[in-house]
Amino acid sequence: MQGLSAAPPAAFLNLLLLPLGALLLPAAAAPGAERELNPSSRLAAGTARLALHYLNSREASPGALQALGQVRKATLKSIPDSGHKYYLQFTTEDYKSGENTGSCLATVLYLKTKSLPVVNIKCTRTKDQNQIQEEDNRLYQKLRHQTKPIIGNNIPDSYGNIEPALEPVWALAVVGSSYIMWEKSTENTGYFMAQVKSAKQWEIISCHMRLTWLPGHPLKVKYFCASENQKVEDGSGVESGSAAGILHERGANF
Repeated sequence: MQGLSAAPPAAFLNLLLLPLGALLLPAAAAPGAERELNPSSRLAAGTARLALHYLNSREASPGALQALGQVRKATLKSIPDSGHKYYLQFTTEDYKSGENTGSCLATVLYLKTKSLPVVNIKCTRTKDQNQIQEEDNRLYQKLRHQTKPIIGNNIPDSYGNIEPALEPVWALAVVGSSYIMWEKSTENTGYFMAQVKSAKQWEIISCHMRLTWLPGHPLKVKYFCASENQKVEDGSGVESGSAAGILHERGANF
């Protein structure tokens, strides 16, 4: 049995997602025809945000999180027997600082069936990829080496403030909620994450384990864990069908 690598950050989070409200759909266009939309309309902005939810969830990178800047152009095409397809051009902002991060071209297809929206998106960034990776690594190491588990409630607070110690929780919550919002959004209803109601970091116990397995016989396990005062019983040799290994997971799990 091989030792397991360090556990990646994970989170048990209770989120508050709020709907943006019903988005007014434009008058139906002739099948196959294209219609220009007002770039400042809620429909254009909501569809652009959905494309970014998809991108943020796929990249799974707190350092690369992007928010919608401004929609430059939006076009709607009615596709017979399929649904509505949106063509979008928009700028993006850094989710944390609000600084310009580039621009995107995206298409979003809302199918007539209850399938998930189909998104294709390509973006150009002003933020260097190495910088993004360094930020993610710093966050990961910070979470891994917490001396005490992170516990928080109501992030941000009623005044919109986030304690520095809870910023990693907020960043991970934004990444995770992006998937939920992409999955739950429809052509006329979008969502945004308003608050992390509660968060608790999980600690993984470091254990050493020895097991013996023979077909038709109960599994025999000997182990000790770092948080317990147990010791591995001394054994001589390796029995048939047995395996010795180390389960050593230390990570920033919630």
